[in-house]
Parts: sequence; C-alpha cells; structure tokens
Amino acid sequence: MNNVTDDQLIDDALSGRSASYGLLVSKYQDRLYTALVHVVGSFEDARDAAQDAFVQAFLKLDSFQRQSSFYTWLYRIAFNKAVSAQRRKRPQGSLDQCREAGGPEPIDRNGAPEDALERRERVSQVRGALDALPHDYRAVVVLREIDGCDYEQISEILDIPVGTVRSRLHRARLQLKDHLKAVVQAE
Repeated sequence: MNNVTDDQLIDDALSGRSASYGLLVSKYQDRLYTALVHVVGSFEDARDAAQDAFVQAFLKLDSFQRQSSFYTWLYRIAFNKAVSAQRRKRPQGSLDQCREAGGPEPIDRNGAPEDALERRERVSQVRGALDALPHDYRAVVVLREIDGCDYEQISEILDIPVGTVRSRLHRARLQLKDHLKAVVQAE
C-alpha cells in the first residue's frame, strides 16, 4: 500500500471507500500538526485546526481540482482554519508557554549536560524570535524552514504571489536575525 498515490487514495475515497481517506490522514497528520504548532503557537489550537481541516477536506474532496498536491490543498484549508480561530480568540500564547504546558522536553543522553543546556537555551531563543514575528512572516518561515515547502507551494498555500513569499521570507529572516542578535548581545 506504500506505493499507492494520493490521487488513487482520493479516487477510492470518492467512490465510497472511506478507509482510503484514513490512509491520507495517517500519511499527513503528523506533518500538518507539526507545521500548525509552529504557526499558531498552541498544541491545542494546532490539533483543532488539523482535525477541522481533515473533516472539511473530506467533505469537499469532490471539489479538489488536483492543480496542486493534496497536502498543499489540505495545508491551505488548515492554515485558513487556524488563522480564523486565532482572529476569534485573542490573546494567543507563545510557543514557550505551549512547551511549558506540555511538560519537560526529552533529555539528550549524548554530550555533556552543559551542552544540552546550551542547546535548550538556543532552541528557546529561536522559538522566542519566531513567536515575536508577525503572523504573516511566521507562516512563511514555518512553511519554508520547518515544513520544507518551496516558494511555489507556499504561494499556493497562503494564496499570495511568489514575490510576496520571497519578500516576507526576507523580512522575516532579517527580523529573526535582529532579534537573535539582540538576545546574544544581552548575554
């Protein structure tokens, strides 16, 4: 079943075999959830947006025109759900608050304890810098740097021109650099 394409699974789901849609969910749920956590800054909101996106995608599967990949289409639905939910719900928590609410992070058994402490501190600083970005910039950075999407995919997902993707990514990187430089200088 590993060599079955998304299009075949979609066709099967449209013909009434809901288990095929379940395979699509299994294939993409972790990737989608991880990306959404970084975009919305909340484990719970990311889970809700992912779940809502999968339900809406199933209900509208017959309208999927296959001009983009299934994941791109799904991510766009999820992103829109997440943004709408955030607009209705203010204020939002930071990624650090999510991490603290989720309990301790796994401990790296490799290296000296001070190395692990330094790595955790760097991760915390990067998360803080990412959390400080405006939502539009954060979404582009997450899609490009964390999810590995190319500019065209980001353009499709966010429904913005490729030039806008490039400029937002450039500005976001500059803001991240400035934020992280300020953190390093403060130490």
